[in-house]
Amino acid sequence: MIDLYTWTTPNGRKVSILLEELGVPYTVHPIDISKDEQFQPHFLAISPNNRIPAIFDQETGVEMMESGAIMLYLAEKHGQFIGEGKDRLRCIEWLMWQMGGLGPMAGQTHHFLRFNKGKSDYAEQRYHNETKRLYGVLNKRLQGRDFITGDYSIADMACWPWISRFEWQEIDLDEYPDLKAWYLRIAERDAVQKGYSVPHFTTDVPMP
Repeated sequence: MIDLYTWTTPNGRKVSILLEELGVPYTVHPIDISKDEQFQPHFLAISPNNRIPAIFDQETGVEMMESGAIMLYLAEKHGQFIGEGKDRLRCIEWLMWQMGGLGPMAGQTHHFLRFNKGKSDYAEQRYHNETKRLYGVLNKRLQGRDFITGDYSIADMACWPWISRFEWQEIDLDEYPDLKAWYLRIAERDAVQKGYSVPHFTTDVPMP
């Protein structure tokens, strides 16, 4: 049994989607970041950086923060969705690309375009343009491929929730046809639909 501490953000959804794909039993502990629940002592004991998601694995006694690290831990523990040989290396490579690029840049785009529009034209243009550049990188990677690295993997599960906020990022997926096809392919998966609504339903999965 996994205790999952999470909220309705792309980083949170990455892990709930993976848990649904693995079919692993888990208990959800909502951490409402709009109410600063991420600063509660019981959560800080698991996630010292006061960020969701975090997990506690009752079977192994492992507690872990940081979505990418959690995904690597779960994929390796269960021997799924990480590939072997060169595919495994590519999977880790693109997972790190999401952690270091797509997530942070898209997050800044949300901050300025959706929540603080008009406060800084420079910031809006900077982060919007960088997010579009990253969309282009992913679109190019997906040319001739169904998934980012070989078979469906944690690399796809890590990137997809950030792309699911394309409307927040003011991005037209029609400009990225290979990425759009990939997005729709993953959106149809039952585990993705279920994981998207953890810890609770907010909206239907956005569809272009």
